[in-house]
Amino acid sequence: MENFGFIRVAAGVPNVKVADVDYNVAEIGKLIKQSIKNKVDILVLPELCITGYTCGDLFEQSLLMKKAERGVGRLIELLDNEDENEMKVIVGCPVMAKGRRFNCAVVIDANGVVGIVPKIHLPNYGEFYEKRWFESGADLESCNFVFHTNTMLGNNLLFKHKDVTFGIEICEDLWVPIPPSSGLTKAGAQLIFNLSASDELIGKHDYLLKLIAQQSARCRCGYIYASAGWGESSTDLVFAGNAIVAEDGTIVETQRRFFTEPALVVKDIDVEKLQNDRAKFSTFFDGVDHEKKYVKVRPNALHDMLLDSPTPYADEDDIVHYNSDGSIRYEDELKRPVIDPELLNVRIDPHPFVPHDEKKLSEHCEEIINIQARGLMQRLNVIGCRNAVIGISGGLDSTLALLVTVRAFDLLGLDRKGIHGITMPGMATTSRTHNNAVGLMEELGVTVLEIPIGKAVAQHFEDIGQDPKQFDVTYENSQARERTQILMDYSNKVNGIVIGTGDMSELALGWCTYNGDHMSMYGVNASVPKTLVRHLVKWFATEFGERAKEILLDIVDTPISPELVPSGEDKIGQVTEDLVGPYELHDFFMYHLLRNSFAPRKIFMLARKAFAGVYDEATLLKWLRNFYRRFFSQQFKRSCMPDGPKVGSVNLSPRGDWRMPSDASSHLWLNEVDSIVLK
Repeated sequence: MENFGFIRVAAGVPNVKVADVDYNVAEIGKLIKQSIKNKVDILVLPELCITGYTCGDLFEQSLLMKKAERGVGRLIELLDNEDENEMKVIVGCPVMAKGRRFNCAVVIDANGVVGIVPKIHLPNYGEFYEKRWFESGADLESCNFVFHTNTMLGNNLLFKHKDVTFGIEICEDLWVPIPPSSGLTKAGAQLIFNLSASDELIGKHDYLLKLIAQQSARCRCGYIYASAGWGESSTDLVFAGNAIVAEDGTIVETQRRFFTEPALVVKDIDVEKLQNDRAKFSTFFDGVDHEKKYVKVRPNALHDMLLDSPTPYADEDDIVHYNSDGSIRYEDELKRPVIDPELLNVRIDPHPFVPHDEKKLSEHCEEIINIQARGLMQRLNVIGCRNAVIGISGGLDSTLALLVTVRAFDLLGLDRKGIHGITMPGMATTSRTHNNAVGLMEELGVTVLEIPIGKAVAQHFEDIGQDPKQFDVTYENSQARERTQILMDYSNKVNGIVIGTGDMSELALGWCTYNGDHMSMYGVNASVPKTLVRHLVKWFATEFGERAKEILLDIVDTPISPELVPSGEDKIGQVTEDLVGPYELHDFFMYHLLRNSFAPRKIFMLARKAFAGVYDEATLLKWLRNFYRRFFSQQFKRSCMPDGPKVGSVNLSPRGDWRMPSDASSHLWLNEVDSIVLK
């Protein structure tokens, strides 16, 4: 049937869940099917929509990258299963090529991957940090992707569909002085597709419409734009889901913004008219760049590969099943054993944050304490502060914070009486922790205050209608927040700052009360893991007299507890590690997740070897799952954590080492944990 020079294009905006490839592929699949039903020739989808644009440092996780690649394979499989379908789909996906990570547009059809276009101009200003995770694809020629070798990859690719030639640019590429589309259209592209993830700001939408209209005018082209929408992280940004089609300077179709359902804008573009205009307005071809070579991607012969290889998209995580009609289906959630760690001829350190050599450990401790103290000294000096307020519980973390503050005051030549240590006994405080808190403060010569919280919390319970015999999360968190209120208000009274006591392991697990012990004015322990806190306190024991040493060693031996639920006796009834799991396991998991970007299956295998004879497999798996569940769900607490000094290579500060959206999905990681079969 003659099409009279028209081609049908579509801009689709799927709903996404950040880092949940399975969900995103399913949602993209719905738009593909809808497009096929509407007889669309070319469909463009938003930037990085396979994973979600706002994954942040999760892009460094090998599991996410592997699943993203696998997700593209699933979309190809979907296209291949649809009858009489020639549609091309342009999907946003992170791609590993030549050992580097790129933000790409992957062009696919029923035969496989047609070609890959990397983003050239990576924004690294304002709210954008793309150079943190991706590299410019200005110099790439080819790569391996979805198990297809020699897939064309480059910034100079021109794609052919029926009688139409099209090119691709990605988001920021449009905003630079000379967009890639300028060269692509001069080289023959009649259509430009833009995959974007542009957040909404006041006035930005109007500017965007003008930008698209102007570029389609000067390039005499059809310009099809799809941007991220519902489901992207709202940690700092909001995405409205722009779907825009322009033709030769005119916006011919747009989708309303701020919708919560998937969107699909379908439009027929008169390519013949565009070609005639280019011929009529002869200046279009003036100044053609003869230096740059553009490559026309020929229709590939990957269909033969599909027939020859029964598993063209399968990877080591997939079990392949054959349907009765010969088509392939995959199962990702596998129930199969992990490699036996006994086969590994390596030693896996169960405590990666703690040096085993005593001399090195001592040097390590001194360096960390100096970093902590120098950070606090700088903060006190800059704000002209001579007073610090710390809540002292008699536990490890508050003890370390107190010792670091003493070191900082001593180095600054400040009177230790400017350190106001406040013990705030509550409903579950034991005499052991209380006596250690008071005794240590007296030995160190700081100002000692005791402010019981019982009456204030009881009044608060009455105000909000809380049953004081109901030992739930409200019962516990009310105490933590009352203590923080006292510290904050007292710091105002003495013109001081509140020193945070929480450590990095607690931040990883979210084991801190939001706006309770979670909050301070400077967190000296924020990048110190729990397994190291104990050694730092023990190291400090040699710095003071016998009585202080005795107290510090007893604190080291005291079970870790929030002491928020009374036991009925003067003993610790609430042991933290019984509730969230052993900190040595969580520190091990955290190290290999953040430092090495390992997937859960590998971390579990390493843990089996590292903790052989200490924990059985069922225990390791239980706490591994708990770690991932809490790590993802508690990111919102890390997104707004106070300033604090970085002391090691692993850190959770949202301003530096760990930029993760608060809305990221844990689906991929928990699915992999649940796929592990015990021996």
